[in-house]
Amino acid sequence: MIDDALAQRSAELGALLAARGRRIATAESCTGGLVAAAITATAGSSGWFDAGFVCYSNAMKVALLGVREDVLSVHGAVSEATARAMAEGALARSGADLAVAVTGIAGPGGAVPGKPVGTVCFAWARRGAASESTTRRFTGDRTEVRHLAVLAALDGAIGRLRG
Repeated sequence: MIDDALAQRSAELGALLAARGRRIATAESCTGGLVAAAITATAGSSGWFDAGFVCYSNAMKVALLGVREDVLSVHGAVSEATARAMAEGALARSGADLAVAVTGIAGPGGAVPGKPVGTVCFAWARRGAASESTTRRFTGDRTEVRHLAVLAALDGAIGRLRG
């Protein structure tokens, strides 16, 4: 699953983290650990990867990441509010300086009104800075949506380290 594009971004992310003496954590739902897998596919990642949380169920988002139940009930699991809470929870529960979170609907089922298959919410949390989030809509089958989500998560982390 780690293709050339993912390997390139992982290496770039790792180089940026290493140069800045930073570590990253992941909080994933629809990608099921693929962001962490992409990052740790790069040799030397133990120098910049701190922790990965795969929380598919809402109960685990609450228990492991501290996502408040009212955030889930008001905004839903697939929302920027939940993604931000996931990223902030991963940051709080790790030794990382940057956390990325991904939650979405990879398909083929799971669509709800206003949130079609391919809807993916991302968030990035950094120590000492406000969390940032965005929502993207990807086309393709489950594998393609998840792959595109991993690329977007890595690109977002790279952008925040550069910016």
